[in-house]
Parts: sequence; structure tokens; C-alpha cells
Amino acid sequence: MDRLTEHDIRASFVNCTKGEAARLHVPHDLDERPWASLDFFGWRDPGAPDRCALVSMRPDGALVGITLRFPPPQRGFLARSLCSLCLTTHPRNGVSLLTARRAGKAGREGNTVGLYMCTDLACPLYIRGLKKAEPGARLEESLTVEEQAERLRGKLDAFLDQVLDPAGPR
Repeated sequence: MDRLTEHDIRASFVNCTKGEAARLHVPHDLDERPWASLDFFGWRDPGAPDRCALVSMRPDGALVGITLRFPPPQRGFLARSLCSLCLTTHPRNGVSLLTARRAGKAGREGNTVGLYMCTDLACPLYIRGLKKAEPGARLEESLTVEEQAERLRGKLDAFLDQVLDPAGPR
């Protein structure tokens, strides 16, 4: 992914108002991010612990940003969960069902779509081995890192297609 500026990030949001995008916390360490290793840029909003944001470059070159919500933490939940994007398993709340309001009229009517993702939004770093999960959390795969990244981008693009779908749920 190419390096993004705060202006690029704020202008990319499709499922919130311009005012919401302007108020969203954007990390100040953009120059320090490992852009070449990111298939998307995601972060949690420290001012709103139940929210995060994600910005991705679409296959057509368009930059698309979405805001997402976390469910409340589950207590006593001990099972492991699998991230839909990077196939990393995490215990407890390490994987969450992140929900995004749909873009346009469907979103204004309250329609959302969801995806199970790593709660820390570090999927690109896990597949490249730049961030380590617990031992055994990454499945042994025969795919190359680039093939895993391509799969991640394909799944994320399919999710973004659902967010952008003007028809809403069917």
C-alpha cells in the first residue's frame, strides 16, 4: 500500500458523514507505518473504544475508508476464534465481528454488514510474519506470502463491495 496522508484518509470514508470523518482520530505516526507491508491501513479509535477504521486501495485504484464497530467484550469466553481475512486464530476477544454501516441510503436506514477480523487489525503483519501471534495461531499453509496477501485483499474487497452496495440487503 502507498503511504497515506491524513487528508487522503479523511477524504476516503464512504459510510460516515464528512463531520464524522473530520472528528475521527487518525494516528499521528503515519510516517512510521510499514506501508509496503500493509494491504490495508486499520486502527482503533482511542477516543471511542468500540470503534475502529480501515482504509484500503481498491483494485481500480480508488481509496475507500470505512468505520467499523466492535461488539462489547465477552466475559468468560475461552474458545479460539479465526480471522476471516488472515486465518490467524486468537483466544478470547482477539477476533471480533466488526460491523460496518453500509454506504448511502442503506446505511442511513441502519443496515450493516460484518466480518470476523483480528481485533488489532494487524492481519497484513500476521501473514508476513512481522507480528507474531501465539504459537500455533497461524495455520501452516502451502500458499506463498504473496498468495496469502492476495487472498486477504480478495476477501476484504468482497466485504467492501457489500458496504458499497447501493441496493442494501437482499
